[in-house]
Amino acid sequence: MGNQFKTLALLAALSGLLIAISYWIIGGSGGLVLGIGLAAITNLFSWYQSDKIALAVYNAQPVSEAQLPVLHRMVAKLSSRANMPMPKLYIVPTYTANAFATGRDPEHAAVAVTEGILNILPEEELEGVIAHELTHIVNRDTLTQAVAATVAGAISFLAQMLSYSLWFGGGSRDNNRGGNPLGVLLTVMLAPLAATIIQLAISRTREFSADAGAAKITGNPRALARALQRLEAAARETPLDANPAFEPLLIINPISGQFLANLFSSHPSTQSRVQALLQLEN
Repeated sequence: MGNQFKTLALLAALSGLLIAISYWIIGGSGGLVLGIGLAAITNLFSWYQSDKIALAVYNAQPVSEAQLPVLHRMVAKLSSRANMPMPKLYIVPTYTANAFATGRDPEHAAVAVTEGILNILPEEELEGVIAHELTHIVNRDTLTQAVAATVAGAISFLAQMLSYSLWFGGGSRDNNRGGNPLGVLLTVMLAPLAATIIQLAISRTREFSADAGAAKITGNPRALARALQRLEAAARETPLDANPAFEPLLIINPISGQFLANLFSSHPSTQSRVQALLQLEN
């Protein structure tokens, strides 16, 4: 319940930031109405289109049972254990090893795995990864993360609009916000940064829960722990060219070992996740 409340509070903060930057751009009641309208439309759009957005971002392609029968049987078995409908399956055409789930609810969900992850993980470790993604679906984390990504993207877009108003003379309004270039510049710089920090905080609240859920489904927390270590090593060798707004959907941070990547990580450290999984085993 604590994580759920924290997630809702962070989503509210993101929406509030979107409203605030809209108010800054337009000013007065018009800006406030625009901000509230944008927040509502963005969240509604994310609600219904979250799966299509994420799959398109990563160029995921649907895969049939005839193409990958072993994977289909694995997902069907784990879905049954998780008491949920079997999600649609997709393949991401990249040698980078990663996976993600998306969709607004278990009835409209998809799991995508990269070609790379199928090449490097043994079956029991892949089961742990799939179970992790299924837990995200059951917990509605996929919807939460997609909404956060879309709202954060909208904030970045509005900040870019604000920067154009600064450089191309859009500041002549009936309020004095446009006459404060320093204020505009700070908003352009800090609003997307704040949105990113909030979005990443949302993601980090969900990962430990998904790891624990995967361990419960498979009964093998050590296999997922080994998979996470293997995936982190693979990320160093072949980092994924990921859209920053959608990085939190992935099971492992696609850029590993860099200072800024750790500072603004969408995931808890792999070491802390492995330790938590091994404690479950004990």
